[in-house]
Amino acid sequence: SPGLPSARVLLEVKTYKWLSNYVSFAKYGCVKQGSPGSPSCHCGFTLSPSLKHPNPPWSGGGAGAKSLSFRGWFPSGELTPASGQFSFQQGGWGASLADKLVRKCDVLNRGFSGYNTRWAKIILPRLIQKGNSLDNPVAVTIFFGANDSALKDENPKQHIPLEEYTANLKSMVQYLKSVDIPEDRVILITPPPLCEAAWEKECLVQGCKLNRLNLVVGEYASACLRVAQDCGTDVLDLWSLMQKDSQDFPSYLSDGLHLSPKGNEFVFSHLWPLIEKKVSSLPLLLPYWRDVAEAKPELSLLGDGDH
Repeated sequence: SPGLPSARVLLEVKTYKWLSNYVSFAKYGCVKQGSPGSPSCHCGFTLSPSLKHPNPPWSGGGAGAKSLSFRGWFPSGELTPASGQFSFQQGGWGASLADKLVRKCDVLNRGFSGYNTRWAKIILPRLIQKGNSLDNPVAVTIFFGANDSALKDENPKQHIPLEEYTANLKSMVQYLKSVDIPEDRVILITPPPLCEAAWEKECLVQGCKLNRLNLVVGEYASACLRVAQDCGTDVLDLWSLMQKDSQDFPSYLSDGLHLSPKGNEFVFSHLWPLIEKKVSSLPLLLPYWRDVAEAKPELSLLGDGDH
């Protein structure tokens, strides 16, 4: 709308009230602003629908000018440092994906620290809704289990029974399908393994007992794998991969639970091949600078950008 300044610098982000939603203008697109959460907790989930502003200030203006929009990707799920909420921190796997996909699609973080699948299932319809084909994410990751697998006796608020965890994951995949995001665009991510010794130290600092066990986390990871098989989605089995061949998996974790810089790099390196096959056909937004028409740059920069 009139008066809204353009995001002239790549990293510039300005927030305004628009149609009763907080939206964040970054790069050339509009995205819903996610809710903050406690950095001490592990989990969340990242989705990437793209929103279109009714009169985007970056459209170039002028008669016949067409607005630019990126197709959204999403990182979802434990939305990092073991959860997705922190995945956009320096060195985070979400930030690495965003860098890899710059000028092709927006990678949106919809991670909520401390959340479990019961809460995620409730808020999912608020995060992503049915739109036209250009608004649909080209990929969505769902990354839950580290909080669901908390021990009931020690952490009843975050604990979710295994059967319900399974049902919740299936429900989220089914909901995405109902808003025209088919199974082949969804990637489930299992929780990573837990280093009990390191996490117990964190628990003692917080005045509580060890509230998770790696064996139990493994049961939730196995359930996630079964859901992926039943629903026909891709899956990234972090719990198994990080422990494969007697690796030093505690080095992937900053405190026994959340991802360390090395762990974020591990997630990105194994997730990217799954993402790449879903985004390989996306064109680069706007022409390379050497290809811009010198005499009349608007021929290259307005319209569909393919002149």
